[in-house]
Amino acid sequence: MKKVLWAVLVVVAVAMVFAFAGCNKQKGAAGSAGATGSAGKPLTITVAHNQTSMENPYVYGANKFKEVIEQLSGNTIAVITHHGTMGENESELVEKLDIGAVDIINASPGFMTAIGVPEVDTLSLMYLFNSFDHWAAALDGDFGNEMKSIIANKTGNRFRVLGYWSSSVRDYYGKKRVVTPADLKGVTLRGQSAQVMQDFWKACGAIPVSVAWGELYQALQQGVVDSAENDYTNFMLKEHHKTPNGHYVSETHHDYTTRLFMTSGAFWDKLTDQQKAWVTEASRIATEEERAVTIRMFEESKAKVIADGAEVTNFADVDIAAFKAIALPIQDRFAQQNNLSNLLTMVRSAQ
Repeated sequence: MKKVLWAVLVVVAVAMVFAFAGCNKQKGAAGSAGATGSAGKPLTITVAHNQTSMENPYVYGANKFKEVIEQLSGNTIAVITHHGTMGENESELVEKLDIGAVDIINASPGFMTAIGVPEVDTLSLMYLFNSFDHWAAALDGDFGNEMKSIIANKTGNRFRVLGYWSSSVRDYYGKKRVVTPADLKGVTLRGQSAQVMQDFWKACGAIPVSVAWGELYQALQQGVVDSAENDYTNFMLKEHHKTPNGHYVSETHHDYTTRLFMTSGAFWDKLTDQQKAWVTEASRIATEEERAVTIRMFEESKAKVIADGAEVTNFADVDIAAFKAIALPIQDRFAQQNNLSNLLTMVRSAQ
């Protein structure tokens, strides 16, 4: 009887060992899939930017990323896009990326100066690029590759650039026509906060002021600020050109803008090699789409602005040489003071 009981206990023990091993094997298989969802569910990637208009190029880029990566992954990756629904303030998006509340964002690079990456201010230099082609050649070449490495290294892998997007080329618009820098004397101008940009406008005689993007329409409408600067598409979609202090547009083309389509190192490191390859390819195609829409919408937005009654001074009729005569010494001084002459040389040689 004791022998029979002992045999039964042995069989039960062996069965439990195999059952436990089987459970561990299943858990190990699930964990080996990297950043996949639990129980075989798709990995969900959240992508956000700060623009609410569905006509904005950022929307096209984000939607293209979703389309491509879901197709490449065979729907093992699902993308949720937020078009301004996580906030119109880019600093909010950066914070959410940092804490893992969102996985990929598109944002201006200026915030990185405050966290120890002064090199990104190179992108804030006025008249750094001469055309969309020059901009693309620099960002897709040695300069752009170097900037990606600098950002990853200096932030301790906190941020990783997936692609360089554009917010088109920025122009002046205000209550008076501007042809030369002298026309800006005493004019209050809402611009970006980077110091090198403010130095430029001050050197032109303007008075830089700070106004939140969401409040700028009212500021122009009520005369709180005399002028602003941005690209056709963005100020057209917000109807700034319909205000008294946004009526005159001058194609100064002072800034071919760069935006960072980026993720966090923490999110990136969770991905399998295959998932990283899908994210990389989808980012490349999304970047191409965003840029193509940006360039196309330049002409469409300009036509809309003119049709709405704004008065435009074309690029050929603006004294660009006079503006560049102010901008270039600021570029050289910035590069020398920050030991970044190599980056400036990379950009200039990409023309």
